[in-house]
Amino acid sequence: MDVPVIDRSRLAALLAEERDAYVRTHPGSAAVHARAEHLLGRVPMTWMGMWTGGFPLAFREAKGARVVDVDGTEYVDFALGDTGAMAGHSPSATVAAVRRRIDDLGGITTMMPTEDAEVVAAELTRRFGLARWSFTLSATDANRWALRLARLVTGRPKVLVFSYSYHGTVDESFVVVGPDGQPRSRPGNVGPAVDPTTTTRVVEWNDLAALERELAAGDVAAVLTEPALTNIGIVLPEPGFLEGVRELTRAAGTLLIIDETHTLSAGPGGMTARDGLQPDLLTIGKSIGGGVPAGAYGVSAEVADRLSRAVDETGADLVDVGGVGGTLAGNALSLAAVRATLEDVLTEDAFERMVALGTAYAEQVRSIIETRGLPWSVVQLGARAEYRFTAPAPRNGGESAAAADEELDAYLHLHLANRGVLLTPFHNMALMCPETTIQDVARHTALFGGAVDALLG
Repeated sequence: MDVPVIDRSRLAALLAEERDAYVRTHPGSAAVHARAEHLLGRVPMTWMGMWTGGFPLAFREAKGARVVDVDGTEYVDFALGDTGAMAGHSPSATVAAVRRRIDDLGGITTMMPTEDAEVVAAELTRRFGLARWSFTLSATDANRWALRLARLVTGRPKVLVFSYSYHGTVDESFVVVGPDGQPRSRPGNVGPAVDPTTTTRVVEWNDLAALERELAAGDVAAVLTEPALTNIGIVLPEPGFLEGVRELTRAAGTLLIIDETHTLSAGPGGMTARDGLQPDLLTIGKSIGGGVPAGAYGVSAEVADRLSRAVDETGADLVDVGGVGGTLAGNALSLAAVRATLEDVLTEDAFERMVALGTAYAEQVRSIIETRGLPWSVVQLGARAEYRFTAPAPRNGGESAAAADEELDAYLHLHLANRGVLLTPFHNMALMCPETTIQDVARHTALFGGAVDALLG
């Protein structure tokens, strides 16, 4: 079979049609955007401006795997708040726990512990294996404090990340391997306090030789990594890579921090539990509170002991001016939400169904790609899947960034959105929640096939 060549002029015409349809059929969302004169970028958080239709959808209500916009259009939602709503929108158990905390018990935040805190920490230990936990309001906060603790424990100044990995807005993580093979600030980095190459070493994903070379300097306190790249498109570890990372970090006296914020899609304990990983610290956020802001970081028993000794030896203040977590971290409301979400929503049974749906989604997309002879690929990570306009699938962040096709992204997103299906706005990630159905998956498959056929003519 000859490999089809995308007619870029046809793509441009189809994209223009979809943009016109989007503007025509979403007057309510356009009006909300136009009235938002006091919002930076006309949105409550600047990420929300990343919609290829010219303005974001404004929503009125959301439940489970469904969103209804202000124009009354209902969507199957595979974006799920870019993982923040992986438990589904307003899961009933989480809502009940939040209502009880607010209406019956009172005390949204008090700077005092509740019984929920230990229950949640024990559950996180059961799922991920880390012995001690502390809470934040986001995974970004968790990553910031994990890095600071790693520097305190090791006495080393630098961290190492993989090119195009994603750890929220952590300053040290915005560094990539440039086209010349040298580290540089990631394109688009906003107002860095210092050039991140002064704080951070960086290597490409799946490159153990480069990792060994950079760790040999002996100045790296911690490797901060997702167990699979997710925000540049899903890039999976090659066989033996994560085991190699663990071996090399131990040999170098470097701590390993695993960020499971997105990769929790792999199962109840993320890739850490599924693949038997052994991090020294682990960070997580977004979905664990069922949509209520919450994050957490865990440390191994060994790191907890080393941390205690380091505090004694250096006088580091983790209680007051150290400010670990922030005033609202570990508040009663967020911990009630996390407890309910972990106990009753993101359960073993729920993940079994979600992963099965992720498999069906990936298989159906792959079938369309193969039957049309397209040089595209699809990658699955548990309940998460993503298609890319290249084959084979990229093996590192640099290859993934180079494979981006903004016009194809925009066309697929708008084609689907105009017909009632949402993907994550800035890439083709689809996520299953406990209330996603096989019919939802089939609906996407049909629309995806129709979009491909229209493109191929």
